This record gives sequence, C-alpha cells and structure tokens, in this order.
Amino acid sequence: MLRRLQSLLSYTLRATDGSLGGVKDLYFDDSKWVIRYLVAETESWLPGRLALIATEALGQPDDEEKEFLVNLTVENIRKSPTLETDKPVSRQKEEALRAYFQWPAYWDLAGAAVARKLEPVMPEMADALESAEDGDPHLQSVNEVLGYGIQATDGELGHVQDFVIDDEHWNVRYMVVDTRKWLPGKTVLVDPHWIGDISWSNQTASVALSQAQIKSSPEFDSTLPIHRKYEEQLYDHYGRPKYWSK
Repeated sequence: MLRRLQSLLSYTLRATDGSLGGVKDLYFDDSKWVIRYLVAETESWLPGRLALIATEALGQPDDEEKEFLVNLTVENIRKSPTLETDKPVSRQKEEALRAYFQWPAYWDLAGAAVARKLEPVMPEMADALESAEDGDPHLQSVNEVLGYGIQATDGELGHVQDFVIDDEHWNVRYMVVDTRKWLPGKTVLVDPHWIGDISWSNQTASVALSQAQIKSSPEFDSTLPIHRKYEEQLYDHYGRPKYWSK
C-alpha cells in the first residue's frame, strides 16, 4: 500500500509487552531509497537515547488504532547497544544494533544491499566498536530532509513536503513537492530515482525535469489514494520506465 509518510508520525509503536512511544522520525538509505528504521519517542523511559526499530521488526500498521506492532520487548530495547540522540548513527553502532537484535545486515563492503547475518554483540561490547563520530553517509533523517529545496533544469521547483512509501517493502516511491512559490495550489510527485544530485550541506536536490514538464504533469490530490492508473499517467507523462515493470 502506498501511503504518505508524515501520516505515520501520528502512529505509536507497541512492543509485545508495552508501548514504546510514538513514531518520532524515520531513517532512510539514500543510496537505495529504502526506509531502514522508525525512531521511537522514548524520552520518558529512555532519556538521551535513540530507539531505532528496523522495519524487519514491524508488523503491518493498524490504521484503526494508528499503531505498529513490534516483535520486541521493552526490555530488549532498554538493554540494546547505546545510540545517543545527539550523535549521528555510525555504521559501527548500526552493526552492533543489528547483531544484538539478530537483524540481517543490508550492506556489504561496497555498500550494496545484502542479507548478511551478523554475529551477536553483547551490549557492554557495543561502545568498543565505536571508533569514529561520523555517521553512515547514506542514512538520512526524514524530518531533516522535509523542506529541502528541489531544482528543475531551468529553475526552482519547490520544496520537499512529504514522502510516499510502499509500506510492504518500505521503498520510498515518491517525494511530494510543494510548488506554491511558482505554481500556486499544486503539489507534484517526483520519483527519487529521477534526482541526479543532492547537496546535503545546501539542503537542495536537482531533478532532470523542466518546469514546463512539471507544470503539465498529472495533478496530485493528497486527499485521494494513489492508484496504479494515476502512476501510469505520471510515468507516461515523463517518459520514464515504471518501477513495477523493471
């Protein structure tokens, strides 16, 4: 199912034995455009620490109760390797976390996605693995990217308002771009794979699309579900290959 990502920020995370708090943020891999983790709002019971919940540990969202079921216990998370809220998540820390929970690694030495099993790491050993303060360069916070500027080939396009994700495979299918500065009242969808260059320092991304192409693109109505017919019109308009036929 395709859904707007910001709607998930109103959901809660429920472990097998209690609440983990609300969804505070989501982290995605910008090399694959895949959501890797949900961040739980745990300040009331885990102050100063991040609780990253890998998407592998999630059940399908309960839209009526607005919650995700998580196949972990609160104590599992409390005893997990330390992830400080004021530091980026390094690959060493991420590897320790995935080893502790026995979640498979999604990378290899070249950064490609794989399902490599990690050896368990005891929580007291996790800090010893942290040899650098730099975070994983491909792990990005959704909250930080919201508001980034988007540039067309011939000028400003707008800014990132939201993301659309596939909640079965956790792929980021689209960026929702607000074009109000030059095209009042219109939002458009852009497949993130159409983005050529991202400047994280300047908080901007460039797409190989012209303003004229975007202006004449199929209208995106955020109040309606995204159906395959609309997606076909979108990809046909831009002459781009469809992700479901690759």
